[in-house]
Amino acid sequence: MTGETSGTTVTFVVIDGWTITVASVGDSRCILDTQGGVVSLLTVDHRLEENEEERLRVTASGGEVRRLNVFGCNEVGPLRCWPGGLCLSRSIGDTDVGEFIVPVPHVKQVKISNAGGRLIIASDGIWDALSSDSAAQSCRGLPAELAAKLVVKKALSSRGLKDDTTCLVVDIIPYDHPILPPPPRKKQNLLTSFLFGRRSQNARSNKLSAVGVVEELFEEGSAMLAERLGKDFPLDSSSGLFRCAVCQADMPASEGLCVNSGPFFSPASKPWEGPFLCATCRRKKDAMEGKRPSRPIITA
Repeated sequence: MTGETSGTTVTFVVIDGWTITVASVGDSRCILDTQGGVVSLLTVDHRLEENEEERLRVTASGGEVRRLNVFGCNEVGPLRCWPGGLCLSRSIGDTDVGEFIVPVPHVKQVKISNAGGRLIIASDGIWDALSSDSAAQSCRGLPAELAAKLVVKKALSSRGLKDDTTCLVVDIIPYDHPILPPPPRKKQNLLTSFLFGRRSQNARSNKLSAVGVVEELFEEGSAMLAERLGKDFPLDSSSGLFRCAVCQADMPASEGLCVNSGPFFSPASKPWEGPFLCATCRRKKDAMEGKRPSRPIITA
């Protein structure tokens, strides 16, 4: 029974040339370390303790957010969602903890320069022990496989626990650079630093900003499907059919349910604008957003 109701976090990464797309659910994390020594966070932690927006969503959906109460004593530990006691607001699985725990990912897409960069993808045990900057700094200049082992070793020596300490390092590098080099450091003597320090520092900053630049292309973290889908789903005048925005199934106009529609008609919601869902996808959407139908759903 445990295998049927247990859950997991997910950090899914797609690399296409210099473009990186990351979809994440839970508190596993992906960071990007560029050649300029700039560390960027590509995921959002869905821990209730740290994410106020997710706490508000869970409570608005009918869940209770509080700490563990042991034998009527003071509350201890991190904030959890009840029923179930999960510390996360989003996960894959966990079917026994309430419909307000959703599998909707935070998605971020960035583009890096052709100087390359390094991705460090790790489970929460690593990030409980190390900051993003310290994890990146600890393994610069090392091959990816050795770098991953070093990050885990550093986390274990700091935290002393082996639970959830998985790390994967991926180098995105030009073909003529087999190993991602560490950020460059220029040595200067005291006289040179005094005479030309300001100029050298400015020149170095300009160079690094060009090499380590990260261009953000897309980011979407809402758990609400209506906020993630556009409205470009018009009626096909030739067939009189709507197309479900999720499963792409065609359906008669009388059966199409707008994402913005509710149990009662409201002109303010503009249900005629779409996007439209079939009845099956609408039920899944409501379950993912923690909405329980107040009355039975009747379909023709």
